Amino acid sequence: MFRVRFTSEDLLGVTFAAGPAPLMELVLVAAMAQREVSPVFGRWRDVIRAGFPREARRLLELVPPTATGPMFLDPLSRGLEDGLDAVLSARTDTVRTELARVCRTSRPVTPWLRGLADRDGDAWQELEQVLRSAYASFVEPSWSRIRSGFDAERAWRTRQLAGQGIRATLAGLVPGSYWEGTTLVLACDKEADAHLSGHGLVLLPSAVWDGPPVMAVHDDSPSILIYPALTPLPLLQAHDEDHPLTALLGRTRAAALGLLTRQLTTTDIARELDISKSSASEHAKALRDARLIVTRREGKAVWHSCTPLGLDLLGGSVLSP
Repeated sequence: MFRVRFTSEDLLGVTFAAGPAPLMELVLVAAMAQREVSPVFGRWRDVIRAGFPREARRLLELVPPTATGPMFLDPLSRGLEDGLDAVLSARTDTVRTELARVCRTSRPVTPWLRGLADRDGDAWQELEQVLRSAYASFVEPSWSRIRSGFDAERAWRTRQLAGQGIRATLAGLVPGSYWEGTTLVLACDKEADAHLSGHGLVLLPSAVWDGPPVMAVHDDSPSILIYPALTPLPLLQAHDEDHPLTALLGRTRAAALGLLTRQLTTTDIARELDISKSSASEHAKALRDARLIVTRREGKAVWHSCTPLGLDLLGGSVLSP
């Protein structure tokens, strides 16, 4: 069992990540390439293994099948570039501590890892190239589906939180989990005991991960809990002409509804769908009239987001294989 020990401050500080973190998703993909996976991920994992670029294989020296690689490698960033900036500017003492931990528990010590620990310029330049190559091969082509899965998961859990409370929501992240006082016991084969530091917990669902929850415990900032999203990546569909929502709402309107699991302005919708602002406004009005979204005005901005009915409609379509 995996026990997560909360303080009262941690329970009050549980939040969701703003979005999937590019480098964290990449680390999870690298771990999945080395794991035995569930049948739904089998073909996807085989494609990842077969297509791993030669220049990116160094990543496997850093990331074990458990996904518990060095914590400086997968910051909670909004984009690739700011994530890479965080990796390349990691403190030397942190780098050495984390590399020592990983090598002690799961990875052999290689000349390249020694170079990273010694801040060798060539080794760090190669690390940047490795991360860029692997991201371009495995994460970037699936990013819209990864984002869609994250948004649907967060919308579902947020609604669950409003209806059932924090204890039921957290216990529901992994089926069979339960509470012992302020300790969350996650039902999985992983034996671990995590003591939170009073700075809260960030929940980060991933559509590319099917292993046990992974915890990054921080002493001076919120800890991070990574867990498998309800819908795995191979079952997430793009919104195209064959998608069930497309037949019901039309291609653009279905895509707009899918975006609105997060709160967006009319301008945001227009930009993400590459349509005019007036067209985005018309689609938003139609969705609002159907009670699938709600709209509020804040100054000059008009914000839109899904209603429970819209979330139910998306949930039924996203979960369909």
